[in-house]
Amino acid sequence: MTMGTNTEPTQFPEWTFLTNHAHVLIFLSQWPDALLREIAAAVGITERAVQRIIGELESSGYLVRERDGRRNRYVIRKEGMLRHPLERHRSVEALLNLVAKTDPEPL
Repeated sequence: MTMGTNTEPTQFPEWTFLTNHAHVLIFLSQWPDALLREIAAAVGITERAVQRIIGELESSGYLVRERDGRRNRYVIRKEGMLRHPLERHRSVEALLNLVAKTDPEPL
């Protein structure tokens, strides 16, 4: 259990249909200049795990990290295809369109 931004406990389910990689990508599609700790809190993983996932997404060509002053800004390469054989006929953009909020709440 983690604490949300308003100090209310947030319960994460035992399992989900999407991976933490997908969760990080979905979060960054809504908040491209989020801090690692914000991503970690939203996904329910450690900052170190977020850093590893971002590195993997970046090295696989799904994400580009840009410096914006002292912060990072992440650009998702939406044309990339999903990796699993059952879903590789779909793009990252199709996944984001399916699950991303159309009007994200502020962090």
